[in-house]
Amino acid sequence: MNLNWEHLPQAEWSDFHAQHHGSMQQAWGYGEALTSMGVTMRRAMVWDGERLVAIAQFMVKRVAGYISLASCTRGPIFHPEVTPAQRADIYKRLRKTIPVSRLKVLLFSPDRTLELVDRAEFQGMSRVMTGYATVLLDLKMPLATLNANLEGKWRNRLNKALSNDKIRFHVQPSLKRCEWLVGKELAQREAKKFHGLPTEFVSAYIAAAVDHRKAFVVAYAELGKNTIGGMLFLIHGRVASYHMGWADEEGRQLNAHNALLWKSMAFLQEQGIEVLDLGGVNTHDLPGISRFKLGTGGRVVQLAGTFF
Repeated sequence: MNLNWEHLPQAEWSDFHAQHHGSMQQAWGYGEALTSMGVTMRRAMVWDGERLVAIAQFMVKRVAGYISLASCTRGPIFHPEVTPAQRADIYKRLRKTIPVSRLKVLLFSPDRTLELVDRAEFQGMSRVMTGYATVLLDLKMPLATLNANLEGKWRNRLNKALSNDKIRFHVQPSLKRCEWLVGKELAQREAKKFHGLPTEFVSAYIAAAVDHRKAFVVAYAELGKNTIGGMLFLIHGRVASYHMGWADEEGRQLNAHNALLWKSMAFLQEQGIEVLDLGGVNTHDLPGISRFKLGTGGRVVQLAGTFF
């Protein structure tokens, strides 16, 4: 197999990433966005003859001034025919050849559950962190099936919001609405003292796309002259990831987010999106948000964790 870090073809990367429902952290645009923000990124592609069989994107930062810590989050992405032994060999070659300073630490967090990770794949490596949990919605299913899968109380809130003819719901790739929602996100981060990816990542991610209209979508709800809630989804290949949301007190009371998510599911499905990743689930620290995501009836996935 041939592993290459230089002069990588974006089109082949993106096609492979889309075909295998790659995570946002392994999308070409994700790397371009972080690079534009001053983050060091490294990419590798692996071919077996003329067939692309693996891609891996790393975010690199300096630790203690002289150690390069390279994280491959929710990756690498492998062709399903790559065997565990071949994957183990690819991991070794990635660790050996990554173009960073000699004192380096590589971390891999595969986008699979622990049950689907063959022990031979991580031969000689140790699991150093438990896995991230998320909820995935299969948008290939008909809307009627997705509706039937909703938890009962979740569906009741949805129906109540949709039956309120005073609320207007919109779903579109609007840059103006995106900027508005990012402003709301900044304000609620300051108010609630929580952190995430820098908010400027959103504009950088959209700017990196070949067609910005296919990189994101904003859903928002209006009541009279007021906007009472909004949600932002970032699109990568055939997958969309929930990125941020906001609602005022009236929006929360009127269950605006239930209807916004439902309307977004229908819109994304029409655009050919096959999977909606609702993001992290943490019932201990974020019980309300987690219950909301779990109420969609999506598949809860606990990823395998981080290996060193």
